[in-house]
Order: sequence, then structure tokens, then C-alpha cells
Amino acid sequence: MEKKPINPWTWQTPYNFSQAWKIDKCQSLVFVSGQASLSADGEVLHEKNFSGQAHVTLENIKTVLDNTGASLKDVIKLGIFLTDMKHFPTFVDILAEYFPGEKPANTVLEISSLALPGLLIEVEAIAVL
Repeated sequence: MEKKPINPWTWQTPYNFSQAWKIDKCQSLVFVSGQASLSADGEVLHEKNFSGQAHVTLENIKTVLDNTGASLKDVIKLGIFLTDMKHFPTFVDILAEYFPGEKPANTVLEISSLALPGLLIEVEAIAVL
């Protein structure tokens, strides 16, 4: 497989994402459903603590990817849903911890609520192998 990030501009660099990814000769695609700050039993963790929820959410994505044979380095696209856009700068910093190299393409949306009360963030992912 050949993957190449496409960034015709540089303004996105401080926000830790790529404009697009070009994938050639891909063997598998992994679509990860929206993950949130939930325990293995489905209980909300870190209620009212955005940073805590963001870390658990990304760790849950790692767990799902691990079970498919993929890892965060294989992620090319994230869909990020925040209940308050004021958390966006914090999430940008947290993303940099999980994606230190090339950044996935992403879309960030503010929404009024998520599936369970107390959730502040949900993230879905697409990975290629």
C-alpha cells in the first residue's frame, strides 16, 4: 500500500490534520464507529472533564484498531464531534500526542448532544491497511 498526505497549503499544520490522503494499492479499509469516553461496560468516564474524555476516546479507538490489526498510524480520516467548540484547542493538542507524524484528514463539528448524557466528545475513524 502507498499512502501520501496531500496538503496544498500549510494553514492546517497548527490544527494537526491533513487536507487529504491519497491511497494506492490498499488491501483493507477499517471503519471505526464513533467512540467516546466509555468503559468496557459502557459507563461514561470523566464526566465534565474534557481532557480525560478525549484521552479515553482516542484510547478506545486504538483498542478497536488493535482488534482489526490496524493502529493509529493507519488512520487517514477522523470525524470529531464536540458538544462545545471551546474544547477544540485542547483537542488539537491531545491529537498531536496520538498522531505525532503525518496527520489524518479530519472534520470537526459542534453538536448539541451525544448519545449518552455526560459525553463531551465522540470520534470516528477510517484506517487503511
